[in-house]
Amino acid sequence: MNADTPTGAPAPAGRHVVVVGGGIAGLAAAHRLAEAGVRVTLLEGADRVGGKLEAGEVAGATVDLGAESLLARRPEAVSLARAVGLGDRIVAPATTTASVWTRDALRPMPKGHVMGVPGDAAALAGLLSAEGLRRVGQDRELPPSELGEDVAIGAYVAERMGREVVDRLVEPLLGGVYAGDAYRISMRAAVPKLFDEARAHGTLTEAVRAVQRAGAATPADAAGAATGLGGAAFAGLAGGIGLLPAAVADAIRAAGGEIRTHAPVTELRRVQDGDAPRTRWRIVAADEVLYADGVVLAAPAWSAAELLAAESPAASAELGAVEYASMALVTLAFRRADVTGLPGSGFLVPPVDGRSIKASTFSSQKWSWVADAAPDLFVLRTSLGRHGEEVQLDREDAELADLSRADLRAAVGLAAAPVAATVTRWIGGLPQYPVGHLARVARIRAAVAKLPGLRVAGAVYDGVGIPACIASAHRAADEIIATSETADPGAGHCP
Repeated sequence: MNADTPTGAPAPAGRHVVVVGGGIAGLAAAHRLAEAGVRVTLLEGADRVGGKLEAGEVAGATVDLGAESLLARRPEAVSLARAVGLGDRIVAPATTTASVWTRDALRPMPKGHVMGVPGDAAALAGLLSAEGLRRVGQDRELPPSELGEDVAIGAYVAERMGREVVDRLVEPLLGGVYAGDAYRISMRAAVPKLFDEARAHGTLTEAVRAVQRAGAATPADAAGAATGLGGAAFAGLAGGIGLLPAAVADAIRAAGGEIRTHAPVTELRRVQDGDAPRTRWRIVAADEVLYADGVVLAAPAWSAAELLAAESPAASAELGAVEYASMALVTLAFRRADVTGLPGSGFLVPPVDGRSIKASTFSSQKWSWVADAAPDLFVLRTSLGRHGEEVQLDREDAELADLSRADLRAAVGLAAAPVAATVTRWIGGLPQYPVGHLARVARIRAAVAKLPGLRVAGAVYDGVGIPACIASAHRAADEIIATSETADPGAGHCP
């Protein structure tokens, strides 16, 4: 087990909380706890922290090998970046103009939609066929639909507006977020504002327009006030989002916290604390046993399920039923002179078109810092793999790169050979949010709430984006802190 010895403030005495999992959720929880004066130990099984946030190099150019942007209209991620000293690195994309590669052509990404669901059929002209546009307009002629407690967004939109708008726009947009199937993804979980408005209005068109009116009621400058990015929907970090985990880890250590890598947790049990009428948590990690007054379990669902099997069979069963999608990112570096005329920031690919890749991002055009750091190179990335299509990931790295190159040549005419390629695989990387997911999360949290001093956090609960993961971490940490404030003041001293 590797222990990162704190180099800043001494470890706080008193109550001890262990955070299991060193992805961005675990790091955010540990940071919140440490800043509140709690003695915290973070345990991560891998050789590094950060999970799907990873910086790396291709052909000597610094790049993100994992997530490369974050939602800026939510404050959590931008605020955390500022809190750990990265405020001057927060940047907006140089361009957000994207396309959809469908029916053998790149077509401009339409405006005036909510996750691909239009408020006006005319907004999709050029993307959908004449029949597809006509079918979208029929929504206003149909009687209201019964949504119930939840509904699959693809099925509901197809019922109201036809399958073409789902297959050509909703599916690739949702696929970029969840790597899932729009005909299974929960509308209530994935697009909650649209779900609420759809229950309140007679047509889906009216619901979309209500969401758009609500957004317009908050001016872009007000919405971006907390971030300093104006109306930018997304943000990055100069040098890569992969810088964030290390900066958060440094802040945890500076506040007296401890971070241990190569420390997979294999057991989590409540034990009696000597003769005291209370219990504590016994955590087995690699070759060591730790005791803690509180635990934030920020591990993937399958791992959390195993660790909670003894203490909460109900939560364990629910977590064990969560499905995950796997995917791969292929990062390619070309000589800049060999790449010309690529449009905007990249493109999405609808699954219905049967291509290998599901998206491509032109990193050197989307992020100025990439272009500035490697002026002689052009860096782009592709993604492959969706839920149920894991067979793609059985291919060798070179095959994935070749599949990407073939699709890029067909889509944008890029025939040059790259000077370097790097493949990053996210095996079981993205939890799926099917119909009923939020009800499952509620059952998990209700079961976990019966365990004194334990809370859960991560992508499985409140959203897969970076800000959502941080928000779930803060919720878990704050509940642990609140519990400690009402606990026995003598609690927290290790035997």
